[in-house]
Amino acid sequence: MSDRQFMDAAARSQFEDARRREWFAALTDALHHAPHDLLAFEDVRLRLQIHAQRSLGLQTIPLDHIVGSEGRYTDFDRHFLPKTDNTRDRWMNINKAAMQYINLPPIDVYKVGEIYFVRDGNHRVSVARRAGQSFIDANIIELVVDVPMTKALTADVLPLKEEYSDFLEWTQLHTLRPEQRIEFTESGGYLELIRHINGRRYFMGLEQKRPIKSVAAVVDWYDNIYMPAIAVIRSQKILDHFPGRTEADLYRWIMEHRWYMLEKSGGQDPGPEAATSDFAQSYATQRWYHGLAQRISSLLTFRAESGSA
Repeated sequence: MSDRQFMDAAARSQFEDARRREWFAALTDALHHAPHDLLAFEDVRLRLQIHAQRSLGLQTIPLDHIVGSEGRYTDFDRHFLPKTDNTRDRWMNINKAAMQYINLPPIDVYKVGEIYFVRDGNHRVSVARRAGQSFIDANIIELVVDVPMTKALTADVLPLKEEYSDFLEWTQLHTLRPEQRIEFTESGGYLELIRHINGRRYFMGLEQKRPIKSVAAVVDWYDNIYMPAIAVIRSQKILDHFPGRTEADLYRWIMEHRWYMLEKSGGQDPGPEAATSDFAQSYATQRWYHGLAQRISSLLTFRAESGSA
């Protein structure tokens, strides 16, 4: 067998192995509810507010932070394993070059937050990941956005990112309070926050007997309503009891609890901190009763089974 034939056979075998791995990866990702499909760059670009674009030049980037592609997102999975046989010839040629230690040109990517989308070089990424590489050289164009973007991003989360981006565009909170990070796990939360801010603006106007600028209302709401509630959530570690939820989710529920307390007291507003503490205590009581009920139920079941034995 000639060297060329050996290379062809090895490249073909490795491509077929990559295709088998993609099938198993699809099954594993489904079982673990993990993302399997690559993200389409155009979907991300259209949903977010792009504030700037700049070249970062040539850098070495982590391969597992590449989560999408500009045009080949249906050809590879989230692990950049080939999903179809249509990529075979190009994939094999790139792989043969890699096996011969031929220097391949850097790939081209878009950077959005902490993640990357391939502009050119999808097959090089696939071959590199199949070979077990952790990093790759890339020419980077960064798109500056106002919402956090991590490698955990999925297509299902994109609508929430769009809502978040719109919320920041309206409030400018990312410039007023750069440390902010308000993320929901359910749709509609940001619209609710805007209602809170508008309500705060209205009451500020009544108290101060003058028109209140939107910026002043946003800052006052964040500093005097949102963050005090978040501080109590953190100090009492309430989030530990709500796996998969966020501080913003809890804030939303706590504000609903606050209105419940206000109506129950005949119009006396408890304030965000008292509402948060009462919510935490109420939840702790519910957990205690729930745990007690479970223990009693288990005991009765045990006695019934013992009596019938």
